[in-house]
Amino acid sequence: MTAVVAEDEELLRNALVELLGEVWPELNVVAQCEDGASALEAIAEHRPDVAFLDIRMPGLTGLDVAAAAAQASPGTQAVFVTAYDQYAIDAFEHGAIDYLLKPVSRERLAATAKRVQARAAAGSVDAATLAELVASLDLVPRRSEPPLTWITASAGRDTRLIMVDDVAYFRADNKYTVVMTAEGEALIRKPIRELLVALDPTVFRQIHRSTIVNLKAIASIVRDDSGKGVVRLRQRPETLTVSQPFMALFKQM
Repeated sequence: MTAVVAEDEELLRNALVELLGEVWPELNVVAQCEDGASALEAIAEHRPDVAFLDIRMPGLTGLDVAAAAAQASPGTQAVFVTAYDQYAIDAFEHGAIDYLLKPVSRERLAATAKRVQARAAAGSVDAATLAELVASLDLVPRRSEPPLTWITASAGRDTRLIMVDDVAYFRADNKYTVVMTAEGEALIRKPIRELLVALDPTVFRQIHRSTIVNLKAIASIVRDDSGKGVVRLRQRPETLTVSQPFMALFKQM
């Protein structure tokens, strides 16, 4: 059997992979991911038997990933890694979905491994059960500060103050991030992964590992023959690509 492990904290991710090697040595971990976007793409690419998903990751949560993966890889079972309270644990158990409490214990992981193997022939939890679970939990990241409202960006020799509401989309560019507005582009040094934590998740949606779009800037989304989406913008002439696994996220809106 194969697995994808998604956890944004490197030490916890490494510890989980190491513990999996001890309690389930036959399992082949085909991808280790630090955020929800890369996890979703890895699941679509590898179609693993099981995905271990941290609940709170930058951008897409573990439940977001699992719900979208139900379309991209319906045979993948989801195991959520959580530090939630008893209320959330009750919801997991009610939905018959496996979960692991942080810090993950050897005994609990071994028991989960046995259950996953026993259910392997039955496939993953159905989309309706996942949707019910998403609705029952508060998945909006708890912020110590309000969402980002403005940024300073470089445009040639100029430094511009840009209101976040005026941004059509952000695109990763090596160590920089391109900020696109109706007036043109600028650069900031903050990487996409850090932006995801600071932006309002109800307004900005990741549509590709390297692209975040302002939902208010979208004029339309059309699926092409390959299953990918094409986003047309209200005030920009170019189009944006929604990678195939991410199209499932727009079905839930």
